[in-house]
Amino acid sequence: QVRLVESGGGSVQAGASLALSCVASSRTFSSYNMGWFRRAPGTDREFVAAVFGNGGFTFYADVVKGRFTISRDNVKNTVYLQMNSLKPEDTAVYYCAARVTSGSWRYQDAGSYNYWGQGTQVTVSS
Repeated sequence: QVRLVESGGGSVQAGASLALSCVASSRTFSSYNMGWFRRAPGTDREFVAAVFGNGGFTFYADVVKGRFTISRDNVKNTVYLQMNSLKPEDTAVYYCAARVTSGSWRYQDAGSYNYWGQGTQVTVSS
């Protein structure tokens, strides 16, 4: 069992930046691929970004590419999401998710992840 705890959400104006963090309670954090998803009111959970366990490869949804950056620190058991040039449509609850590195991993598919955090609210006003 892996416990994930997100932090860093808040309310900002359009164009501002926020940095989200997600700390995992695992001694083998590098054995998990990590992802960030978000859910806006009335919508399904949406893929945002993902990173391999060793941090070697990253993936982004087209709507955030060039504005968001995912990274991880396997010593601190933490995955980050740096969000720049925020837009009102980025408003959502943001979740981090973990997936063991073995087996097939469809990084955009929420069902491909084993563990989820409780989420952190991000609100962007125009």
